[in-house]
Amino acid sequence: MWSIEESLRRLGLDRVDILHIHDPDNTCADGIQGAYAALDELRQQGHVGAIGVGTNHAETLVRLVNDFEFDCFLLAGRYTLIDHHVLAELLPLCARKQISVIIGGPYNSGILATGATPDAKFNYLTASSEVKAKVRQIEEVCSRYSVPLKSAALQFPLAHPAIASVIPGARSVAEVEENFRMMSVHVPEGFWKELRDRRLLPQAAPTP
Repeated sequence: MWSIEESLRRLGLDRVDILHIHDPDNTCADGIQGAYAALDELRQQGHVGAIGVGTNHAETLVRLVNDFEFDCFLLAGRYTLIDHHVLAELLPLCARKQISVIIGGPYNSGILATGATPDAKFNYLTASSEVKAKVRQIEEVCSRYSVPLKSAALQFPLAHPAIASVIPGARSVAEVEENFRMMSVHVPEGFWKELRDRRLLPQAAPTP
């Protein structure tokens, strides 16, 4: 509570839109209960608009979703063009519970921005040959339809009804502007169909 009070003072605000419990994956049950109680109190007082959890681990969110009244989750790198494992359980669960999901890391820490370059990164490590091979196939489809890989990577997650936002991150004004341009590119329906036909996307994955 003291930390949040100090943050509000530094920001010059009396409220914030969203507060997340950050990476509670190995936190004991008492720790989660305490953090949640504090955020819930601030939410009830109107100092916070929404509360949630931020993590890279979907399993953590599945574990917490039924025990607490969260408004949103920030999930990094786990629902992208090349990682769909939350499609079967977490996303339908969030949709039923009306918990908004914010997708961080839509470029999977690099490879969906750079393409399958020799030093491309996937989940903060050098991408494996299997991951690079899959991205090369996606790049072939991108080339055929004149779709930038970044556009496909940014627009794909937003098609799911549980996803409220995608935050790719940016280190400069130029990157912010580029992300905006990539979101504005029209991606034809045939592009998504070919990805499905080539089994690069699951049949169940919603597309724009």
